[in-house]
Amino acid sequence: MAPAAPGAAPGAAPGAVDLRADFEASGLPEIFDQLDQEMVGLAPIKRRLREIAALLLVDRARQRFGLAVGAPTLHMSFTGNPGTGKTTLALKMAAILHRLGYVRRGHLVTVTRDDLVGQYIGHTAPKTKEVLKRAAGGVLFIDEAYYLYRPENERDYGQESIEILLQVMENQRDDLVVILAGYADRMDRFFQANPGFRSRVAHHIDFPDYGEEELLEIGERQLEAMNYRLSPQAKAVFAQYIALRRGQPHFANGRSIRNALDRARLRQASRLFQRDDGPLSVDDLTVIEAEDILASRVFAGTPDSQVGEAPS
Repeated sequence: MAPAAPGAAPGAAPGAVDLRADFEASGLPEIFDQLDQEMVGLAPIKRRLREIAALLLVDRARQRFGLAVGAPTLHMSFTGNPGTGKTTLALKMAAILHRLGYVRRGHLVTVTRDDLVGQYIGHTAPKTKEVLKRAAGGVLFIDEAYYLYRPENERDYGQESIEILLQVMENQRDDLVVILAGYADRMDRFFQANPGFRSRVAHHIDFPDYGEEELLEIGERQLEAMNYRLSPQAKAVFAQYIALRRGQPHFANGRSIRNALDRARLRQASRLFQRDDGPLSVDDLTVIEAEDILASRVFAGTPDSQVGEAPS
């Protein structure tokens, strides 16, 4: 009888590995549970992360049998509008890669052009290399990556940083994952102008804007995490707020929802401070009322007959 493969799960058949047991032992179920609890929607993106985890689990199993396994290319492009969860998913990706032994440390380093590109000759290479040194063993998240490339400026040093990044992405892909992030149309132009990046990025993931119901759920989860909740009337008004705010400039999905609720908490605090009808109850301190939402400037110009009515 052949001996069990090195690292085979207890109870597994000789010469076999149990991927499900490996998955449980890696701690990944906890990460994916947190992902589902913390992030609303994004089903296709969550599925992609599970597929990447499955690939790495299978690669690890193949290594136990001495099967040749080349380090997969896991550099990524995250495209979408602000507040759609790109940075949060990058954090989860770093944790997944660390649990599966793909990277040594599993940390996330977030940078922009200013962290990578210098303003004078000889300044860019040291800056870029220092960032790469900090990110080694983890994930480097470059936000608004298209600003690295400025062809209209002949004296721009972004191209020097790009060349260093491309070299490291190719030669150190077993110890560093680079995620490029930004608006979809600008990232497309960036990849067209820099084909070396496109050939090194294996996963292009688009983050869609959230729908109104998803944004309402995001808001309620954010409040719950801070031990607040919306009254039934406030929930109906907040749904109206979301519908109005989405159509205004500079809307940033979950980020705008968080900012709106922060302002609602300020109004609630001011309202409670001005009360003179006795001590406050737990409900007083935890419930956001409709008036705390209605005071928003978003409702300016909305006909009185439409404000405060439950959405149909």
